[in-house]
Amino acid sequence: MTIRQDTVRTVSPRKVLRAGRRVALPVRRVSVLTALVLLTLLAAGAVATLSLGRLGIALADLPGALAGGAEGKDAFVLDRLRGPRLTVAVGTGAALGLSGALFQSVTRNPLGSPDVIGLASGAGAGAAIAALLFPGTVPVAMGALFGAAAAMVLVYVSTGTGFRNPARLVIAGIGVAAIGTAITQYVVYAMERDRAAVLTAYVNGSLSARSWTDATTIWLVLFAVAPPAALLSRRLDIGEMGDDIADALGARPRSTKTVAVVLAIVLSAGAVSVAGPIAFVALTAPQIARRLTRLAGPHLALSALTGALLLVLADLCAQQLTFFDNLPVGVYTMAVGGVYLGRLLIREWRRGVL
Repeated sequence: MTIRQDTVRTVSPRKVLRAGRRVALPVRRVSVLTALVLLTLLAAGAVATLSLGRLGIALADLPGALAGGAEGKDAFVLDRLRGPRLTVAVGTGAALGLSGALFQSVTRNPLGSPDVIGLASGAGAGAAIAALLFPGTVPVAMGALFGAAAAMVLVYVSTGTGFRNPARLVIAGIGVAAIGTAITQYVVYAMERDRAAVLTAYVNGSLSARSWTDATTIWLVLFAVAPPAALLSRRLDIGEMGDDIADALGARPRSTKTVAVVLAIVLSAGAVSVAGPIAFVALTAPQIARRLTRLAGPHLALSALTGALLLVLADLCAQQLTFFDNLPVGVYTMAVGGVYLGRLLIREWRRGVL
C-alpha cells in the first residue's frame, strides 16, 4: 500500500548555507522559524521534566543546579534520576526523527520508517533471546542491538537488490517483522512471569533507569551520522523530483538511497540499544515537520527536533500521569502513532486514494 504525500509548496524564497564545496543546505525562513519554535518547546519540556513532581527541582533552583551547584536531593535528581533520562530522550527522539526522515525521503511514502522494515521487531526478538538464553550474561540492550542487525542483514539478503529498491525493502521488512514478533511473543509466553514483565517493558521502549553511558552512546551515534546526513541532504532534496531527473542532475539516486537507508538503520539501532524499540516516533516526526512548514524536502533537522520533542513529551507523560503508573514510554508513542495513522487513513479514504 502506498499513500501519497500531501501537496506542499515547492516555491519559496530560500538561501543556501554552504560548508565547503560539497555541502549546500537550503535554508528557508519558515524552516528557521519552525526550528526556533521547536527548540523553545523542547526547552520547556526539559524544564518540566526536571522540575515537576515530588522529586522535581524547584524552578528557582534549577539554573544554579544546571550550572553545577546542585546538592543533596537536587544533585541526585539531576545526576542520577532525571538528567540522564532527559538526555537520552532528546538524543533518542532526534535519532528516530532523523532516521524516519531519511527513510521516508527514500521511499517517498509517509508510512515509511525503519519500524516497517523489521528493525524494531528484530530488536525485540534479540532482547527476548538474550533474556531467555543468556540471563545475566548478555545484556538485554546488546541482544536488542544484535537482533536489529540480524533483521537488517536478513532484509538485505531477501530483497535481492540490497537496500536500493524501496518496494522490495518494505515487502521483505514486513516478513522479517512478522518473524521477529513471533519470536518475541513466544519468549514472553514461555518465560517466568517476573522476567517476562521486565522484557515486555523493554520491547515496548522504555527510558527508565537510563545512565550517562546510555546518553553518551546515543549522542555519539548522532554526531557520527549527522555529517554524512548533511552531505546527503541536497541529493535527497533533488531525488524527490524523481530518479530520472535526479540522475540527470548528478544526484546518483541509487547510491543515495542505499546510503540513506544505511544511515537510517544506524540511527535506529543506536536508539534501540539505549531505549528499546520505541515505535512511531520515526514514522510521525517527519510528517509533523513537513506539515509545520508546508514545504517539500526531507526536513532532516526539523524532523530530528520534532522527534526529540515528541519523545520528551511522551516521557513526561510516562513520569507524571499517575493514573497510568509505570507505563513504558513506548506505549504513549504507540498511542500517538495510532491516532496519526487513523487520521491519515481516513483522510486518504475520503480523497479516494485508498
